Amino acid sequence: MNAWHKLKRSYFCAMSRRNKKQVFTNVEVIDAGAKGKSVAKAPDGRVIFLPNAVPGDVVDIQTYKKRKAYYEGKAIAFHKLSDKRVEAVCEHFGTCGGCKWQHMAYEHQLQYKQKEVTNNLTRLGHIELPEVTPILGSKKQYFYRNKMEFSFSDSRWLTFDEINSDKDLGDRNALGFHIPGMWDKILDVKKCHLQANPSNDIRNAVKSFAIENGLDFFNTRQQSGLLRTLMIRTTSIGEIMVLIQFFKEDKAKRKMLLDFLSEEFPQITSLQYVINEKANDTIYDQEVICYNGRDHIFEEMEGLRFKINAKSFYQTNSDQAYELYKITREFAGLTGNELVYDLYTGTGTIAQFVAKQAKKVIGIESIPDAITAAKENAQLNTIENVEFYVGDMKSVFNTKFINTHGQPDVIITDPPRDGMHKDVVQQLLNIKPNKIVYVSCNSATQARDLALMNDIYKVTKMQAVDMFPQTHHVENVVLLERR
Repeated sequence: MNAWHKLKRSYFCAMSRRNKKQVFTNVEVIDAGAKGKSVAKAPDGRVIFLPNAVPGDVVDIQTYKKRKAYYEGKAIAFHKLSDKRVEAVCEHFGTCGGCKWQHMAYEHQLQYKQKEVTNNLTRLGHIELPEVTPILGSKKQYFYRNKMEFSFSDSRWLTFDEINSDKDLGDRNALGFHIPGMWDKILDVKKCHLQANPSNDIRNAVKSFAIENGLDFFNTRQQSGLLRTLMIRTTSIGEIMVLIQFFKEDKAKRKMLLDFLSEEFPQITSLQYVINEKANDTIYDQEVICYNGRDHIFEEMEGLRFKINAKSFYQTNSDQAYELYKITREFAGLTGNELVYDLYTGTGTIAQFVAKQAKKVIGIESIPDAITAAKENAQLNTIENVEFYVGDMKSVFNTKFINTHGQPDVIITDPPRDGMHKDVVQQLLNIKPNKIVYVSCNSATQARDLALMNDIYKVTKMQAVDMFPQTHHVENVVLLERR
């Protein structure tokens, strides 16, 4: 049996299995829920989560998973289209998992993000909220990301129609995104609406040049090929970083591709590469080699310059990051006399952004490279009232640290999606700063942490910020003041 027959058989087996599942007809989609999925109710009262509908649609639903409290399914017929719907702008919408809400008008995206944040804090955290400030939307609804990572594959993702076709499918190489939930399947992307040009031009030029010159695309399962990933970073001042990740060293072919990029796109500020022979694509334990230009690019914000290298973390929506930091600074209400602790400081962007209105800022972060970058940026910006320390937060942020560096008046905390460790929360309760500004990219874990502090602190301000239009992700900032 050849590969095409195996793919066809797999498709029909999958369809056969699905046909054994339940079908619910004329169901109204009533809400948008977690992870970007819409919500409907089955006749038996269970919730149905589905990815391809908008609240207000009336649909027939084919289920493919059944649990005690819910189903997962997909809309297979539409009887009525919601007035919240818009036409998706991207040809890859529905296959690529990057922009799950492109089919929903932006004002409604904001409405559901605001609702999610409020519900999480009130229902999960049982937090009494002040008057809720409307969510801050993004002026750019497309082409807002400053960093994109694309993967090479020698066997691109095929649609069911392609698999079921007798036509010659031609080139199987891909340069694009992983199909959601499939680590070895890459969707070939022709145009992405998340990062402004020259991002699309660079990606398409790299793919064409590689095919024309016989540069092998990576095969994840076999761990073979030459080209692994392409990363493109841009900044608001027009600087561009391009990094190619190769699976093995082939000097002639590597040089051929990098020389092509240098000549074709002279505006590239930083052209770098990695030779990564290990099983995964992460570069944080790899040597990054600068081939042309600088080994970093610069971003600017309110007169501050931030040096960004290939491994740096920086908020991926530069414009909205500025708005987020302004809200954080406003909530802190600094007068110039405060000692501020910035927990999970990363590369120290928030710490430096608020420093001019504080007496002193102390940043703590677990990643050594990030702290190195924070110190370099502070020196670059001639900011002398900041200090940065590296270590695991729950271990470093202890009584000895407080005794050494002083009792903070204000604490800013911006933890990862998992929120703060319970020991960190307890330390906040032990030292009882006057104010805590909590910046979160996951309002569910933020709600959990706020609940732990609710006896001592009350939420006096809250502001959601949309950093990622066309997705369900949302940031939320709250101000906590002692009761």
